[in-house]
Amino acid sequence: MTPDISERAKKVKLLILDIDGVMTDGRLVYSIYGDELKFFDVTDGFGITLLRRAGIKTAIISAKRSRIVKMRVKHLKIDYIYQGFHDKLTALNKVLRKTRLTVDNVCFIGDDLIDLPVLKRAGFAVAVPNAVDEVKERAHHVTSKTGGRGAVREICELILKSQGKWDAVTSKYFV
Repeated sequence: MTPDISERAKKVKLLILDIDGVMTDGRLVYSIYGDELKFFDVTDGFGITLLRRAGIKTAIISAKRSRIVKMRVKHLKIDYIYQGFHDKLTALNKVLRKTRLTVDNVCFIGDDLIDLPVLKRAGFAVAVPNAVDEVKERAHHVTSKTGGRGAVREICELILKSQGKWDAVTSKYFV
């Protein structure tokens, strides 16, 4: 990890995630009844749990509305959810007002063109390797793991380790 990435991660007080392509692998699967299915990575979820234990807030900003996402947010106790926001900057501004944080305190993980406005403002902008080139080129960091396959967990660990909080939130597992 470069010193610049570590410094950016140290300032993070809010992790904002896109859903499709970041929390999932980006595939949309429909049942014969028209139900939408999404596949989430359990390690990503546990990374979010560790962030919460460290006092770091989390949010979802998605252009799409989905009951499945609502269920996942509730299960993980994600602090803020903004669905149906094609203008993701509007959602970013709403969450910043609620949290009274600045963009310097935000880590945003995105993968597609719709994420660029938020990505360009975030203090720590992250792309997944399955992101479009324009997103990867503008990110401060590209994860080694893909969306829906551990990328979120990777960033959660990076943030916690950069802030010196990793040992405190994981110590009970090393007894």
